[in-house]
Amino acid sequence: MEQLFTNSSFALLTVRVGFAFFFAVLFLQSGLDKVFNFRENLSWLVNHFSKTLLSDIVPIVFTLITLLEVMAGLVSAYGIVELLIHDNSEIAFYGAILSMLSILALFSGQRIAKDYSGASGLVGYFLASIFAILVLA
Repeated sequence: MEQLFTNSSFALLTVRVGFAFFFAVLFLQSGLDKVFNFRENLSWLVNHFSKTLLSDIVPIVFTLITLLEVMAGLVSAYGIVELLIHDNSEIAFYGAILSMLSILALFSGQRIAKDYSGASGLVGYFLASIFAILVLA
């Protein structure tokens, strides 16, 4: 067992698959929750952003973020397949970029809504996405 983790290429593959898996689970769950509970989520967001400059475009922005999250999750999931079968990190790299963009969109919305604790909760995800991009490049 010790020899498995002293092999740097195996360790790198493990970390790359771990990042892709993390973002696949994170964004497929989040995005699909938004799809399956669209009305409830939209209603909450309309109220959350009612006193912001986004108030008139919440449905459009919500739909775009939902699509971005689902794409980030799907691309990351496919990235796992590419990593394991072809040892190719390109798709997982794009998944990490889409993940970073999703997190930035969510972070921006939280800041605009002045939900500073919600925004601060996204910092760890953002840092993980930056590190994933570096590891997958």
